[in-house]
Amino acid sequence: MAAMAGYAQEFEKRGVKLLGISCDDVASHKEWIKDIEAFMPGAKLTYPIMADPDRRAIKELNMVDPDEKDARGVSLPSRTLHIVGPDKAVKLSFLYPACTGRNMDEVLRAVDSLLTAATHKGKVATPANWKPGDRAVIGPSVSDEEARKLFPDGFETADLPSKKGYLRFTKV
Repeated sequence: MAAMAGYAQEFEKRGVKLLGISCDDVASHKEWIKDIEAFMPGAKLTYPIMADPDRRAIKELNMVDPDEKDARGVSLPSRTLHIVGPDKAVKLSFLYPACTGRNMDEVLRAVDSLLTAATHKGKVATPANWKPGDRAVIGPSVSDEEARKLFPDGFETADLPSKKGYLRFTKV
């Protein structure tokens, strides 16, 4: 929650709305929000947090760590993060065990990748380790003729041993 609060402006720039889910009750939220804001000077937790003290929502959303338990033997919530698109469908999920923190730079990179693909109506995909400004891969369902129309600044086709021209890169 603290890291998300620290990155809230970056998400806002991208049009992403944040929602936290906690197994604590609302009274607890009010107290630990003070701790978060003290721990992360300058960060304000401004996004909504859903209270789920009976853990129904986290079970439905597959956000329970089966291996990590609290002192009472109750499974801890995992560090799960779902990215939901405007169509209300889950586009990507990160699932970290309760003992491992999230990499917020990777979350932003993934959001940027999803936004890039959406902007180009699914005609491009981002390769491994892609960052904004890097080339994207033109999807194999896009013909060269269509690619020339979609990407008037051009594209490069990888010279592969198979001589198949399916691996094409373009600036996006």
